[in-house]
Amino acid sequence: MRKTALICMLALSSFSGEVSGQGTAPLYDIVIRDGRVLDGSGNPWIAADVAIQTGRIVRIGHIEGTGRREIDATGLYVSPGFIDMMDQSGSVLLRNGLAENKLRMGVTSAIGGEGGTPVGVDGIEGYFRNLEEQGISMNFGSYFSETQARVAVLGNENRAPNAAELDEMRGIMASAMQQGVMGMTTALIYPPSSFASTDELVEIAKVAADYGGIYASHIRDEGRGLVGAVQEAIEVGERGGLPVEIFHYKGAYEPGWGTVIKEAAVEIEAARSRGVDVAADMYPYTAGGSGLEATIPSWAFDGGMDSVRARIGRDDVRDRMKGELVTGYEGWWNIVEAAGGWDGVVLVNARNDENAHFEGKSITQIAQEWGKDPADAAWDLVAAGQGRVMAIYHMMSEEDVKWALQRPWTSIGSDAGAALTPGSADVLGLPHPRSYGTFPRVLGKYVRDEQVLTLAEAVRKMTSWPATRMRLDRRGVIREGAWADITIFDLDRVSDQATYDEPVLFPVGIEYVLVNGEVVIEDGGTHTGARPGHVLYGPGKGSNR
Repeated sequence: MRKTALICMLALSSFSGEVSGQGTAPLYDIVIRDGRVLDGSGNPWIAADVAIQTGRIVRIGHIEGTGRREIDATGLYVSPGFIDMMDQSGSVLLRNGLAENKLRMGVTSAIGGEGGTPVGVDGIEGYFRNLEEQGISMNFGSYFSETQARVAVLGNENRAPNAAELDEMRGIMASAMQQGVMGMTTALIYPPSSFASTDELVEIAKVAADYGGIYASHIRDEGRGLVGAVQEAIEVGERGGLPVEIFHYKGAYEPGWGTVIKEAAVEIEAARSRGVDVAADMYPYTAGGSGLEATIPSWAFDGGMDSVRARIGRDDVRDRMKGELVTGYEGWWNIVEAAGGWDGVVLVNARNDENAHFEGKSITQIAQEWGKDPADAAWDLVAAGQGRVMAIYHMMSEEDVKWALQRPWTSIGSDAGAALTPGSADVLGLPHPRSYGTFPRVLGKYVRDEQVLTLAEAVRKMTSWPATRMRLDRRGVIREGAWADITIFDLDRVSDQATYDEPVLFPVGIEYVLVNGEVVIEDGGTHTGARPGHVLYGPGKGSNR
């Protein structure tokens, strides 16, 4: 059985520099030579070597000894491995633990679970154990979703739980925390998560708080109602007594570009000033990706997806939904409005061979070819899909992305999963360039080319800051005694290659990636096949409070 931690005695001897070898020339596992070392804290780089032994960093500076393997980092930057704060790899890692698209972006740790764990509460311990035993190439931790507890008790019904049902939901969350999840998530723009009231969320969040967990949320509205949705997330954290992480922070509302995202930031900074531990993560793109069913008002999901398919086959239901695309519906984020209309909604995975030729076209264009109303075209595509029909939504401004990147409390999350096979779409079936380009894009576009961020600050946002947020001990830094999660990159070359038209191209300029002291990416992009990743457990692991 794979171990997630070193034996204490071995670790202590490593930290003290007692490495194998003869005389005064120690022999290390790996020595990285002559790099520009960024410690991850926001400090400028220093010229130094880095020595690694038994998975940890044991020396930084001029290294007299030798390594069983030596890596020449001359002219390259040596950084802590990047931490993906919003990952979607939970289900695919059991089928393919290599996570090549993530590692080739420089990612060494990923936090998944926007929709919860890929297994029910009774299977979490076994799920984590299976990841450890089969081996994974990156470190991975997961949240558990409040929606998982809700569906286990209420199914897909749009109603509030009674007292007994709420107690049952609390028990489910407690069990999940005891098995090692990192906290509680919600995805409040999606039914049935959207059926939960704020009070319900607070009550379940209190349980996660009892075990030291975090509340992370894909908030209820990312557009016209962004400020209110941020306020709700803060309220859950404040009343529930736990930190708050806002997933993929954005101002997805074309009429409100330049304003709503800043108004939401005022709420975050006010909460932080009064002691609420709240921050956010984001991806550096102006388009999001989701299922095309997100264009359907949330009330239609009462009873689940089968009920949706039945409802959208009725003309009277469609007439009502078309009206609500104009007037809105309370508690529903109108993603079509956010995209500025159907022109901004692009089909990328039809899940239907007959409709596959429409991929890459906007819903407006498809509707014109069919001679239909755009809403009818979209919902016909949903009805015909053999699985979740996926779309790209062009709904953010470049200036808002730059402004958000500069907030000191934002980190980076791809909102993408590992690909089952290299060069394919991620496991969600969503071909979005963020699956292959997120972290190199920050370095190449926003640091080197446009100087939106300094290099040291960008690295902090991708390393020590997310490690601090997630309470990841001895990760996110280059420091003696820290786990040797390391990304080595060429700042002159690093660049995302993936685009909306060609979304599955690997980046360039990420030269080496090490996870727990083992090389997993070398020679600018070759996966070694190594699987040294650890499961990252939450603080409630093994607790029985």
